[in-house]
Amino acid sequence: SFMKNDECVVYMTTNGGSTQIYKKDAKGWTQKSSKGTIRRMTAEQFLSHLLPALTPKYKNKVWIRVERKKK
Repeated sequence: SFMKNDECVVYMTTNGGSTQIYKKDAKGWTQKSSKGTIRRMTAEQFLSHLLPALTPKYKNKVWIRVERKKK
């Protein structure tokens, strides 16, 4: 079945081991840094982080994992 944006968590991990976590709630997207800092972001800002990581330039440098939120 398909997941809606607010039903998933996106993990972006670098080859250095740091992970940023992206979630969507009723107010929009949030980014949690590897140091625990949480900041709000627009959908456009989220895409500007996600899309480059999906290109061949970042192969074996950044990994993307998407999971369904735990209820």
